[in-house]
Amino acid sequence: MKFVMTQAVCEEGMNMLENIADIHVADDPEPNHYLDAMQDADALIVRIATCDGQAIANSPNLKVIGRTGVGYDSVDVAAATERGIPVIITPGANNRSVAEHAVAMMFALSKNLMEAHREMCAGNWEIRGAKKAFELEGKTAGIIGLGAIGRETAKICKGCGMKIAAYDPFLTKEQAVEMEAEYYEDYTELLKNSDIVSIHVPLTEDTKNMISKEQLRLMKPTALLINCSRGGIINEADLAEALKQGMIAGAGTDVFCQEPPAEDDMLLQCPNLIASPHSAAQTREAVIKMSQMCIKGCLAVIEGKKWPYVADKSVYSHEKWKEAAWAEL
Repeated sequence: MKFVMTQAVCEEGMNMLENIADIHVADDPEPNHYLDAMQDADALIVRIATCDGQAIANSPNLKVIGRTGVGYDSVDVAAATERGIPVIITPGANNRSVAEHAVAMMFALSKNLMEAHREMCAGNWEIRGAKKAFELEGKTAGIIGLGAIGRETAKICKGCGMKIAAYDPFLTKEQAVEMEAEYYEDYTELLKNSDIVSIHVPLTEDTKNMISKEQLRLMKPTALLINCSRGGIINEADLAEALKQGMIAGAGTDVFCQEPPAEDDMLLQCPNLIASPHSAAQTREAVIKMSQMCIKGCLAVIEGKKWPYVADKSVYSHEKWKEAAWAEL
């Protein structure tokens, strides 16, 4: 069998393929650049990369696409599903890592660490008297998206003594009560009442630009906004303007509409922004779990077994899967 990877997975994942698969590591995020290598590929492993319908259509032997993560907006899932090709994802593998990253941004911003570091290194000891830092205890953390990562973020925030406000269109009021969270049917009301807002939703047509100028104006001028989900959910031009005008106090983002962003990206020029290069899930622990889970799922599919963690389970309605059994986890 043959695996093509846009980038190599970690050593622990590569070891699972030792002596059983030919591996082609492209070090290129665009499979259309190496369609010759895709001709006999059984599996394509996509990290921070794309896989469009053209790449899928020109890979006649392709049986499975693996994503080391839970987001799959960079993969043409519909094109893969139409051909009976499951798109493997790795839910649960990076929950804690992403949640900790979001809360780390909350701490860095609430303690004014970025400005304090810059000013002190420039010789300004008096920055200690800026009086911009504040405690998280007693503040309201508004969590938009209460999937596994959102819930883990809420758990950590509760441990810091914060109150939780929750919005998720799939969350019931009863579920919010069980989480000891205040339930919001309308996320704009959550924006008004939260001291910190943390976003944990997938990028879809419904969530694209769900935080734009209109919504930013609703937030407290002392509020912080955190995004460790997907670029495109927050309108970046509007956020940059809001930060420059003091509409909100600060923001933290791990994701961008264009990755990597341009060097002159207006958002990166904002001093009250903390940014990271889509690395929230890149802890040692999460990387190993995501890689091994992805490889295990791909191997199961190549062997003709149905793997449960896929982007679209309707793929198993395809004729090629009619007689297939489910893989053992």
